[in-house]
Amino acid sequence: MAAAALGGSIFFFRWDALALFVASTAFVLLFGHSLGSHRQLIHHSFQCPRWLRCTLIYCGVLVGLAGPLGILRQHELRDYAQRLPACHDYLRHGRGFWTDAWWQLHCDLRFPHPPDMQLEPLVAEDPFLHWLERTWMLQQLPIAVLFYIWGGWAFVVWGVCARVTAGVLGHWLIGWFAHNQGEMNYEVRGAAVQGRNIPWISLLTMGENWHNNHHAFPGSARLGLAPGEWDPGWWMLRLLERCGLVWDLRLPESLPPRPELKVLKSAQ
Repeated sequence: MAAAALGGSIFFFRWDALALFVASTAFVLLFGHSLGSHRQLIHHSFQCPRWLRCTLIYCGVLVGLAGPLGILRQHELRDYAQRLPACHDYLRHGRGFWTDAWWQLHCDLRFPHPPDMQLEPLVAEDPFLHWLERTWMLQQLPIAVLFYIWGGWAFVVWGVCARVTAGVLGHWLIGWFAHNQGEMNYEVRGAAVQGRNIPWISLLTMGENWHNNHHAFPGSARLGLAPGEWDPGWWMLRLLERCGLVWDLRLPESLPPRPELKVLKSAQ
């Protein structure tokens, strides 16, 4: 963050470097975080060849949040806790804005008796994912070298430091709003936490802003369900489907029924 703020604004500001920041951030958020980490690694909401799956998950590591196994474990813990009748404030973004920022960006929640969460064989036995887990911070270095050769330190500051800063801060910021403020089409009865839809940031988040929809149908490859709910991640999946690169895209109607789900506002 310091390198991005000082280097980007004072020492290394260039318009082409800013354009690289916008393009590289959009790329890793779309292909990495939304498609690779969330819709594929965590929820398996579509199928694809192994080479494409590994590529998408690798792009997810470049966002800078954690390794793939760390992201998966944290997501599984949050999902498990949020579906219970009571949930710790850390896992529900349940404190005030600044307290939650400190907690999520600097702290870890440790249990004296953590829930037993076993990784499925597809993940647990994948050597590529274990390698990424061990080296996820180092994966920024090859990108930094390429950017330095291409455009000097300005490209490193904007293409790596600013991009990772935006990814980490943005992930927390959207998480806080998506669990505290926004619209609801559905209610998961009995759950301590309800997701919220934040319509005005659909393009910035690649469709991940439709978090109430996602709480209702976590296995769906499509997050923007109603007309006007823009979902760039879904658009890209449909394009890849037409190219024969992905298949078996799961939708709400193909998922098992949820008796606890209450429709508040039709998504049709």
